[in-house]
Amino acid sequence: MKKRVPIVLFLFLLIFASCTETYTPKPRGYFRIDLPVHEYIIFDTTFPYSFEYPVYAVLGPDPFSPDEPYWLNIDFPEQKGRIHLSYKKVKNNLKEYMEDSREFVIKHIPKASAINDSLILDRERNLYGLVYQIEGMGAASPCQFFVTDSTDHFVRGALYFDVVPNNDSLAPVINFLRKDIEHLLSTFRWK
Repeated sequence: MKKRVPIVLFLFLLIFASCTETYTPKPRGYFRIDLPVHEYIIFDTTFPYSFEYPVYAVLGPDPFSPDEPYWLNIDFPEQKGRIHLSYKKVKNNLKEYMEDSREFVIKHIPKASAINDSLILDRERNLYGLVYQIEGMGAASPCQFFVTDSTDHFVRGALYFDVVPNNDSLAPVINFLRKDIEHLLSTFRWK
């Protein structure tokens, strides 16, 4: 028994001396996202509108709406994102289209921490509309917009991602694509 006391005391001192550093868990991190340089080319076809879009984007028709010839998807394969553009001809129903756009934004209220809107008012290009920035962890579409000439044309756009919406980790990509949306809207023209 007397031989065990020094051994136990030695082991206790050894354990105590080896625990001078405290363990601090590292915060959860996200993968680094490499983003391309903003460069644009013009989309000018038989569509009733034209605009400039990024060179790293792929344009294509909306496969879920084959009856809508002027609906367009702007895909960003590297960022797993898509801007969906839908076009409608205005026939005394502009108020209905604007209300539908507002309803799509309002559906994000349960997941949104803030919804900020910006007015588009450009009489020179006959372009009027709103851009909605939707903040929040689980918002499915962080940016939506609509533009119209108020008499003949109406285009609605929404940014979506093909990943689970975690806007904290997607923030660099969302901010990057918002600049592309701003450029699209600044170069948007009716025909």
